[in-house]
Amino acid sequence: MINLIRVKEKQRATAENANGQPPVKKQTAGELRLHKDITELNLSKSCNISFPNGKDDLMNFEVTIRPDEGYYLGGTFVFTFQVPSVYPYEPPKVKCKTKVYHPNIDLEGNVCLNILREDWKPVLNINTVIYGLFHLFTQPNYEDPLNHDAAAVLRDSPKMFESNVRRAMAGGYVGQTYFTRCIS
Repeated sequence: MINLIRVKEKQRATAENANGQPPVKKQTAGELRLHKDITELNLSKSCNISFPNGKDDLMNFEVTIRPDEGYYLGGTFVFTFQVPSVYPYEPPKVKCKTKVYHPNIDLEGNVCLNILREDWKPVLNINTVIYGLFHLFTQPNYEDPLNHDAAAVLRDSPKMFESNVRRAMAGGYVGQTYFTRCIS
């Protein structure tokens, strides 16, 4: 019985390769939806998307955000996106590769954005997530923090927070934590 199954699989593979082309990999529903989302992206000039693994791997990509206002003006922040095969029924996994002094992004790059957690709905898309990330840089939220120290400073002393952000983006220490330069 096992040999019969192998023979059938071989016949199917041979038939698929008969035209001399490699077999076409079927796209999952998540890949199809992601492809649609990416083609419909409406990125501002301060955002960029790239595919480090090539265009064949749509499910893993990077987004670069360069805020054009607020505390993080002039900084460059890179986020990785890992999109699950069941997308859009589950949100993408997003991490910040750039170490940043931010109340809603911890030092390991985890991002606190409600639409990536409890408020995710299948009608949301990649454009919405990128807009949400961009909004974190223009309006950091100390009420829902991952970095509690940064949130407390933002809440209690916005001038000190701004000074800490500038020091971190220029490349330096804030408290005991060293940040790599991310200002261009």
